[in-house]
Amino acid sequence: MKPAENDKHDEFLRLYVEHEEALNGFVRTLVPTREDAREVMQEVAVVLWRKFAELSSVEDFRRWAFGVAKFKALAFVRDRMRDRLVFDEDVMELLAAEVADSADAYEAEREALDECLGKLDGAQRKLLEAAYAPGVRMDELAASLGRSPMSFYKALHRIRLALMDCTQRVLKREGIA
Repeated sequence: MKPAENDKHDEFLRLYVEHEEALNGFVRTLVPTREDAREVMQEVAVVLWRKFAELSSVEDFRRWAFGVAKFKALAFVRDRMRDRLVFDEDVMELLAAEVADSADAYEAEREALDECLGKLDGAQRKLLEAAYAPGVRMDELAASLGRSPMSFYKALHRIRLALMDCTQRVLKREGIA
């Protein structure tokens, strides 16, 4: 690749990675399964890369990417309309509009939660990470920690409440809540 192509490639990757999680969440709300979302996201990435040179300003990347994702998800659903579990196009349009409007708020909440997670002490963080690890059974985890299930749930509940309070304070400080 030429230096200019490398710069374009690097800029695209930076923007895509920055917004990929929000895009994936958006697509996930519009299609029935995670596998469907992965398929749509692959198509979205291809279109975004192919048309990246047409983007007027990098500040518009998020809005533009959400638009591409919306149309790709709608096309995906339209192609699978014979499945009775798929919403019709009008409902999909309403969902897409609602999720797009909420995307910035969800991102702000996620960032606030990340900040609050960073404030937990080591023991609280380990407990939380263990509780949310894939395939974990709470009763088995409590036993492995030498706790009763009830004391484990109470400790987890206190951590969740602290995170919720902290997140709300951060959002209020940022003028979002």
